[in-house]
Amino acid sequence: MSDTWLVVGLGNPGPGYSRNRHNIGYMVVEELASRLGATFKTHKAKALVATGRLAVGGHKLILAKPTVFMNLNGGPTAALAKFYNLPAANVIAVHDEIEIPFDTVKLKLGGGEGGHNGLRDISRTLGTKDYYRVRAGVGRPPGRADAASHVLRDFSTAENKALPFLIDNSADAVELLVAEGLLAAQAKFN
Repeated sequence: MSDTWLVVGLGNPGPGYSRNRHNIGYMVVEELASRLGATFKTHKAKALVATGRLAVGGHKLILAKPTVFMNLNGGPTAALAKFYNLPAANVIAVHDEIEIPFDTVKLKLGGGEGGHNGLRDISRTLGTKDYYRVRAGVGRPPGRADAASHVLRDFSTAENKALPFLIDNSADAVELLVAEGLLAAQAKFN
């Protein structure tokens, strides 16, 4: 396995979506870029990309924010994996998860997409479900509210107070997954 990892933050482009629950993936890769001192640049794969190393001589991270809508995030993900010659086993999708309580982070390898269209598109374009997922909990909508509407809304005032911790923990989960593997990261976060 390569020491290079593609970390894709799932989200929707544009300022109107920037604080939506669905864009937590973008927020996490922005935090990782900040930690690495990396700057996002436009890539021909329809994504903004920043690169850096976790430590001197450490694992290389290619951080990506697709510039297409969520349901099409697979195209840029597969194009970047091909461009950097990375197998699906070196791809980490960071995304919102309604089945996990807000402010909770969980990790997994493979499995279903749970109705998440961004993940479904990544699985389709990579030709496999065997890539890593860092799942940032955004919680279920209240009552019988529509899940799609819930994730396309901004975080509530109360959630915004805890949001920096969710972003930090999700970024920490990515770093631990890359540095020490899935079991170590699951032991800490799951």
